[in-house]
Amino acid sequence: MKIFKLAEFNLIKVLLIFAASLFGQFSFADTEKYLINPGDILEISVWNEDALKREVTVLPDGSIGFPLAGIVPAAGKTLESVKKELTEKLTEYIAEPVVNIVVKSAGGNAVYVTGQVKAPGKYVMVEPMHVVQALSLAGGLTPFAAEDDIIILRKIAQAANQSGLNTASWRTVKVWIKSIF
Repeated sequence: MKIFKLAEFNLIKVLLIFAASLFGQFSFADTEKYLINPGDILEISVWNEDALKREVTVLPDGSIGFPLAGIVPAAGKTLESVKKELTEKLTEYIAEPVVNIVVKSAGGNAVYVTGQVKAPGKYVMVEPMHVVQALSLAGGLTPFAAEDDIIILRKIAQAANQSGLNTASWRTVKVWIKSIF
């Protein structure tokens, strides 16, 4: 009976929280446009320098660490811009370094589906995805879900506040599933 009370008050909502952009801000096929995210795993190597080959995970604050270059901000940047910054920092120690960066795992491109779905949780996006596809990964809506009351929270900016902690700005979008079909 508790379930019916929830439905009666229309409190059943599905929340889709996107850690990364969901609507085509990036392209997995075109690495020039791919924006690095916290949680991504990058393989970085310097040609002819065996000691400078590392697999690094982008930290929650968006940075990576690499020998001789130190801490480098990476999240929100393209592979090419991080490559350029690493090259500039390594030039101090190596004559004309040739840096290569490859995304080994795009684990930072995730969508969190919560609320009245059959399998709530984190889903890694291996390709651009629509709301319906994310709901499908989560097993679809439960019979008690309010199909006309789905909310998407999309992170649009992140910055450090006065205490040094990263804070995010969010955009809220309301979706009516019935209008999609």
